[in-house]
Amino acid sequence: MGQTSKKRGVGLEHWLVPQWPAPNTVFAYVTTRIGGVSKAPYDSFNLGLHVDDDADAVQHNRAQLSQCLPIDASPQWLTQVHGNCVIDALDDGVVREGDAAYIDKPGLAAAVMTADCLPVFFASKSGARVAVAHAGWRGLLDGVLENTLKRFPDAPQEICVWLGPAIGQCHFEVGGEVRDAFLQASTSKQGVAQAFRPSDTEGKFFADLYQLATLRLKAYGVCSIHGGGYCTYCDEERFYSFRRESRTGRFASVIGLLS
Repeated sequence: MGQTSKKRGVGLEHWLVPQWPAPNTVFAYVTTRIGGVSKAPYDSFNLGLHVDDDADAVQHNRAQLSQCLPIDASPQWLTQVHGNCVIDALDDGVVREGDAAYIDKPGLAAAVMTADCLPVFFASKSGARVAVAHAGWRGLLDGVLENTLKRFPDAPQEICVWLGPAIGQCHFEVGGEVRDAFLQASTSKQGVAQAFRPSDTEGKFFADLYQLATLRLKAYGVCSIHGGGYCTYCDEERFYSFRRESRTGRFASVIGLLS
């Protein structure tokens, strides 16, 4: 991806840049926990205001993030509720409730925050439209990815997707009711069954968020799916993980269109 950055502020060198075939009009980053001012256990680039970190530290980190973006606007922040609502991103400083944000105007950006849930980036191959979604298992089941794709006027084959850092199957243990719910909602029973590996604990399974997301994206008609392979639980140096330590911060997945 041919994105550029003003490279103001400290921290950009620690961020992830998605490797996907998005056009040059699109920029996208995933922050890490490195490079901010938050104290332990939120050290150090926590971007979540809802986790009992010092608010001034979080606002400092958010300002630092904005300074690193290749546009002048601050990202649209969300109050995430593990739902399937998609909002239109604006640059008015208003925090909106939802779990995905859609952009079709240059000069705007949007962010979702995670600490085990799956961040999903979307970009039209035309380079005119982007979105980012927060997808835990509840959001996946309730259709947050499908609702995000519905906001695009493009055919699914004209949209590329990148799956960001989430908890890996190695540590994401869920109850049998979660597996049953996905099986009931899916037409690909075999694919869903393969996304759940039995745990040593009776009635528990280890779930593969990446596989579950990929199945739903493919069922919708998306062919260009990239990313995956991370584990926020295992990678303590770079990522926050709620499953690893419930009192922790949030990193951000940010996408936008160049002016």
